[in-house]
Amino acid sequence: MQYQKQQPVAPGRVGRLSRQTILAAAQRVLREEGAGNLSMRRLAKELSSTPMALYHHVRDKEELLLLLLDAHAEAFPRPELPEAPRERLLASAQALHDILVDCPWIVEVLASDGFVSVSAMWLVESMIDAAVGCGLTHEDAVYAYRVIWYYTVGELTVRFNRERARSEGGCPPQRERTMRVLTAEEYPQLARLDGRWTELATADNHRRGLEAVVDGLLRAAP
Repeated sequence: MQYQKQQPVAPGRVGRLSRQTILAAAQRVLREEGAGNLSMRRLAKELSSTPMALYHHVRDKEELLLLLLDAHAEAFPRPELPEAPRERLLASAQALHDILVDCPWIVEVLASDGFVSVSAMWLVESMIDAAVGCGLTHEDAVYAYRVIWYYTVGELTVRFNRERARSEGGCPPQRERTMRVLTAEEYPQLARLDGRWTELATADNHRRGLEAVVDGLLRAAP
């Protein structure tokens, strides 16, 4: 969800602030600086206001993040899910990925495992229901959801970090420098890749990996 940028307000002018203005400023800070740099003090500076003025509209940073998470989830259209349980599990897991793929700060926040967006819980319900429909117990269905969640967050975190490093330029990644010095005598399989490691290791294989994870979970179930 996109918010319109507001003009900065004078310090202490609580009346000119609004929850929407605060959310818009927070989204700018998150997008440009990341979740680690968001604080009520930093947000007040962005708005040319004071932290105390913000508390008239938002209780604390936690509530602010939850509001932003809900807004992002609500803006994402719910897909039509298949009837077959395995396909529904895959479609729900794919939807989770698609909600997060264009928003690095959300992955950063959710990776702490301390935030849950009510507006996105339909995805969790759908995955648990589909896993149960595949024959898993409720306990194993929760385990399956957590494995899918870890896979999704891990894949996106690596992707975002790689894209950030690429945008910053500079020297080749340490991985590439390491691959260049490996000898065929010690590492024959890696040498057979003939310099294609980066191409293969950075290819977008999310869906392929997701299907492997789901099928592995279903096969391992009692």
